[in-house]
Amino acid sequence: MPTSFPITVFSDGAAKGNPGPGGWGVVAITPDGSVTELGGSEAHTTNNRMELTAAIEGLAHVRRLDGPVALYTDSTYVI
Repeated sequence: MPTSFPITVFSDGAAKGNPGPGGWGVVAITPDGSVTELGGSEAHTTNNRMELTAAIEGLAHVRRLDGPVALYTDSTYVI
């Protein structure tokens, strides 16, 4: 049965210094309530690269699921 709730992906990334050490994180929630947390880091990167990596990894994680996806990010660059 289809649901009106989308697959929801929250993504964020940051770097200390630009470039510098950085990391990214994702929380993905499916309509059935399943929650997955993903994350990673790089020793030498930029803020924009980490923001993009978070969004890409989040979308890659849910790509095989049926239904609409809502991606939330605080990055104007990603939007």
